[in-house]
Amino acid sequence: IGNTYDIAALLLKTPRGQSADGLYTESTVALDPDTGKLVWYYQHMNHDVWDLDWTYEQTLVTLPIGGKPTQVLVTGGKLGIFDVLNRANGKYEFSQQAGPQNLVARIDPKSGRKIINPAFAQPEPGRNYVVCPGFGGGRNWPTTAFDPMTDVLYVPWFDMCMNFRYTPNRGAAGAGGSSMSTTVIPRPDGDGKLGGVVALDLRSHRIAWTVRQRAPAASSLLATAGGVLFSGSDDRVFHAYDAADGRLLWQIGLDAAPSSSPVTYSIDGVQYVAVLAGAGSLLDLGNGSLASELTDPTGGMTLWVLKLRSEAPAQQ
Repeated sequence: IGNTYDIAALLLKTPRGQSADGLYTESTVALDPDTGKLVWYYQHMNHDVWDLDWTYEQTLVTLPIGGKPTQVLVTGGKLGIFDVLNRANGKYEFSQQAGPQNLVARIDPKSGRKIINPAFAQPEPGRNYVVCPGFGGGRNWPTTAFDPMTDVLYVPWFDMCMNFRYTPNRGAAGAGGSSMSTTVIPRPDGDGKLGGVVALDLRSHRIAWTVRQRAPAASSLLATAGGVLFSGSDDRVFHAYDAADGRLLWQIGLDAAPSSSPVTYSIDGVQYVAVLAGAGSLLDLGNGSLASELTDPTGGMTLWVLKLRSEAPAQQ
């Protein structure tokens, strides 16, 4: 469940003088499909007044927790924080962060509640705030990939921030519309690299490896049982990485950015990987504005199909 763009209602104080959490925004809810009744819920991000949704894919995996295999749900929001929940009852297990952010000061180790940096908790009208990541998120719609043999989650990463300004709507709180003004900016302490891939080891709760690049991510990630990870970026390049360490195996230039989700399949023992390039997305427009040298033709789509072989071809 997503956030609200009219944030005035979340900025009103409760009778106890507290800020409103905005339940059930930024929450996972589990419903009984036979009755529609709520079985459990978990709010990943309380009091979201920064357009940092927590609305992306939920990966069902089995992880060793407390010495025994546990069926869990893994999902991450724009902040790049991934929560791991017991999917039978919604119990919080742990969180893992994929990249830098300045909004959450700490996470309660028992409940997983996000403790917001006091400097941002109650935005004042007309004041500018530099929030990292930006409204496009440290991650967005391009989906993660999971390797069940290694328990590694691969995350397409965007390394950008935003200028954020609260501009109250005219009329009553909750009347609709947007009261947020946001502009994407480079990370103030960044190195000019706007994206890449982060490998999260869900067993050790550590980052296994990171690939950083100038171009923001464009495609969803695809991990194969053969130990290869596929990723596309806004510079029109489609990459094949060694899933174990992030080493580049090969890459190929496409006619447009592959803003899509690659797939793999086999016919008569020959494996192929296919990805759609072209058409673009709103995400490409916003993220690409920070790298003016990246150009992406519009107006057409091309399905690229690559035949794989056991040895890596020469880098292209």
